[in-house]
Amino acid sequence: MQPTNKITPFFWFNDTLDEALEFYASVFKNFEIKSRDTNNGKTFIAIIVIEGQELMTLNWGSEFQFNPAVSLFIKCKTQEEVDYYWDSLLANGGRESQCGWLQDKFGLSWQVVPEILGELMGNPDREKANRVMQAMMKMVKLDVAALKKAAE
Repeated sequence: MQPTNKITPFFWFNDTLDEALEFYASVFKNFEIKSRDTNNGKTFIAIIVIEGQELMTLNWGSEFQFNPAVSLFIKCKTQEEVDYYWDSLLANGGRESQCGWLQDKFGLSWQVVPEILGELMGNPDREKANRVMQAMMKMVKLDVAALKKAAE
């Protein structure tokens, strides 16, 4: 059971992998379990693909915890897409952070970011770009209209 990418993120779930696989399948339209090994009726290791990104997952005890030092970054085309992923990933026990970051109910960190943010922050007019940065720093969930307004 080898992943096809040379480098593949590996995530250790604390005896919650089956629940996590079901949860992510409900959130992401493009979700696939490429392979799954079970032990005593529970998933032990699975290779999954979420929106084209291959991930290795392990189901084991609670020796390690996720933390925000590593996150998955979701590029969103619209505010509606930001809202969908934000609300879906927070469901049933997730926690908001700031600047578009959140932790889902398993403790995995996500950044839910509109694609336009990079364009606005990369504006050659550094004053406009700085206003966008300052607006973003005050946000929890990112707001496309407010970011655009800050750039004006």
